[in-house]
Amino acid sequence: MLNEQLIQSIIDISHLAGDKIMDIYQKDFAIYEKSDESPLTEADLAAHNCIVEGLSQVSDLPVLSEESAYISWQERNSWDTYWLVDPLDGTKEFIKKNGEFTVNIALIKDSVPVFGVVYAPVLKQTYVGVLGQGAFKITAGIKVDISPKAWIKGETWKIVGSRSHQSSEIQALLDSLEGETELVAMGSSLKLCLVAEGAAHLYPRLGPTSEWDTGAAQAVVEAAGGKVTIIEDALNALKTDAAPLRYNQKESVLNPYFLVSC
Repeated sequence: MLNEQLIQSIIDISHLAGDKIMDIYQKDFAIYEKSDESPLTEADLAAHNCIVEGLSQVSDLPVLSEESAYISWQERNSWDTYWLVDPLDGTKEFIKKNGEFTVNIALIKDSVPVFGVVYAPVLKQTYVGVLGQGAFKITAGIKVDISPKAWIKGETWKIVGSRSHQSSEIQALLDSLEGETELVAMGSSLKLCLVAEGAAHLYPRLGPTSEWDTGAAQAVVEAAGGKVTIIEDALNALKTDAAPLRYNQKESVLNPYFLVSC
């Protein structure tokens, strides 16, 4: 199912959506409010329409996008393979114009993200992961294989996190680590990609996310050889038998807390 032609087609679709976003990013744009009061811009909708149209030309699988979250659980529950899309992950970063936002397209099969593309149009960086085949990053047309980096005793832990104040749970996790810790700040699903490419050791997420926020980047992480596991207790987040984060197994699209690691 996942041949080179389809993989390239999805990369191309993500880049086209990125172009739509950049057209709006470079000028004034309208901001709306979603029902949950999170910001929605013209760029979200333009990228959504571009991706859905593009996917319809290369696949007959259903699509779940952040901008089509109205699809009922009764319908979604019958899907074993589908596209999971966040047309603009990091809308707040987009509005702030800091460049740390992405286009996310994932293929979910039997609840597992088996393929993902994460494209950062301002940074012109594309992360691609195919489970069982590996992961790579494309920058300025140059393709480089990526893999996570294990922490070595004596090193400073590089932890992906928020630029704002850390929660007491996050601080408890950091305090449980041996040695010094250094915060690596980043927006959107690029946080997961930093672990996938070995630029950080851990990304603990002890805040709300939805499945479309993580699906594509999790595919990159796991294809690269990393893990995305559910956190049930911050102090025991690093336990080796933690369950992997999975998709479309419940009515809510909200994720549990999770940890991205090597």
